[in-house]
Amino acid sequence: MLYSELQCSEAIHKAVERMGFAEMTEVQEKTIPVMLAGRDVIAKAPTGTGKTCAFGIPVAEHIDPALKAPQAVILAPTRELAQQIAEELTGLTYFMPEVQVVCVYGGANMEKQAKRLAEGCQIVVATPGRLMDHYKHHNIDLDHVTQVVLDEADEMLNMGFYKDVKHIIGLMKARKSLSMFSATISREVMDIGWMYQKDAEEITVQPKITQYMLETSGRNKLSDLAQIIIGEGYKRVMVFCDTKFNTAALANQLARLGFSVDCLHGDLSQNERNRIMQNFRDGKLNVLVATDVAARGIDVSDVDAVINYDVPGDNEHYTHRIGRTGRAKKEGVSYLFYVPEEKKRVQELLRLTRNTDLCTPVHFDFNHEHIVVEKKQDSADRFQIKCYF
Repeated sequence: MLYSELQCSEAIHKAVERMGFAEMTEVQEKTIPVMLAGRDVIAKAPTGTGKTCAFGIPVAEHIDPALKAPQAVILAPTRELAQQIAEELTGLTYFMPEVQVVCVYGGANMEKQAKRLAEGCQIVVATPGRLMDHYKHHNIDLDHVTQVVLDEADEMLNMGFYKDVKHIIGLMKARKSLSMFSATISREVMDIGWMYQKDAEEITVQPKITQYMLETSGRNKLSDLAQIIIGEGYKRVMVFCDTKFNTAALANQLARLGFSVDCLHGDLSQNERNRIMQNFRDGKLNVLVATDVAARGIDVSDVDAVINYDVPGDNEHYTHRIGRTGRAKKEGVSYLFYVPEEKKRVQELLRLTRNTDLCTPVHFDFNHEHIVVEKKQDSADRFQIKCYF
């Protein structure tokens, strides 16, 4: 469906055209008409499928510009995701100058955020903890909020925000709709749906990801990883490890092999995280190694492949990991490494995440004897990396 066919205001049509969107993604086509009609939605869709526009357009359309008070609250689990949502909503309301979007999140100056809220806004994008802080300090009025959206609901509820989210929803007495977007439908997501949604429309969107699993060994993992990246010609890869130590160690090993690589883990400052992510988006890094916690809120649209270097301890982390590829209508690839003693765990993981039909064993003609790295400088003073196995 084309955006030009959508029954919405001229301001939205102009904003969508300005943002360069012409054709809707699957989640947008399924969600926007339902939310425009005022119905609740519970959508199972990974990040990168266009969820922000899917809920952003109906949210903007239902705003009363004359009322200078919050009318919609979008909750997100991380500051990075909250900032991304606010930026896109600001784009969607570009031709609605009277509609203001404010983003509040932890780790930033409370007074500046309070001042921005006091200036008047209709849409608030927030992390749950910081929204509660502003409410307790009487910086925000929730009496006129009619629309509530939970983005990456499973991540948010699993991070310990379950009670906060319930409390926030309960504060909004004028609420008319509650929509949730989640990569997985966890028990906590279902509980919120049962308690607060009315006849919600259930929407499911599956990313186009070819999934492979590969039996390996501790001594061969690094060689297997390097051969997959180079052999398949991947230019932008995310590799997931289960601990900070493994993340840093693997990044160092890949760097010694000549890969352009960096890592994300919980010990990094926000400035360091931002720098690394910007380098990854700009193509200055080919490989990003990360833990599950550090990767929350990452939004990169053109990741060629996701490699699960360590089997995730949490079943839902697998879905979130592979959801980093196959975004924005592109097809993606994921790999799951495991050692023989993890085979039963992997089978259980795939069964519980309903990926058994998609994940197929693959057999590469791997040579684990040695790795030789050759660097050759080209005319543009860039190094071409060749690994021989």
